[in-house]
Amino acid sequence: MTWIDPGGSLQVRAEALLDATAGASRGEVKRLGRWLDEAGDEALRAALIELGCARGVEIPEEARSWPGKRLLRLCRGQEAPARERRNPIRRDEGFTCDHCSAEVPPHGRTARDHCPFCLRSLHVDEVPGDRAARCGGVLDPVALEMRGDRPIILYRCRRCGAERVNQALLDGLEPDRWEQLSALSGKGPS
Repeated sequence: MTWIDPGGSLQVRAEALLDATAGASRGEVKRLGRWLDEAGDEALRAALIELGCARGVEIPEEARSWPGKRLLRLCRGQEAPARERRNPIRRDEGFTCDHCSAEVPPHGRTARDHCPFCLRSLHVDEVPGDRAARCGGVLDPVALEMRGDRPIILYRCRRCGAERVNQALLDGLEPDRWEQLSALSGKGPS
């Protein structure tokens, strides 16, 4: 733990601290960030910023006052990826299917993400529920596969060709039509 030694070179300490965050868990980065905050070593913080800039990271002036964990992520060039949403947003809303025009009610237990009548969906999400995809094309079901005991529908977008998966909904207010799922079960992923 070279970064702790106050008698060591600031550059060496900063490099050691950043290297300790490489491949570290989120909890470990938080712990190192707390240590940086509690140490109150402004010279070390400045050395981290200088090192981040030397590695090509654009660092705003206000970063000097950021919490330690955020400063460490920034200096490693990991601030933007750390802020990207990866967890789904639960949206259980009714809608009118763009393919078959059926009125689809909310599922009632989990997010409704496809039509139970024709199994079509829309390419509107990057992360389930975020509505961040710009494509908006119809997702056609191309196959059904089992993952453990869960049936999973494989989709391909008509517009951009992106491939997605959704869990088949066998319960709820309007379960997926068994005839539609059966028609897909003979098809393998392509």
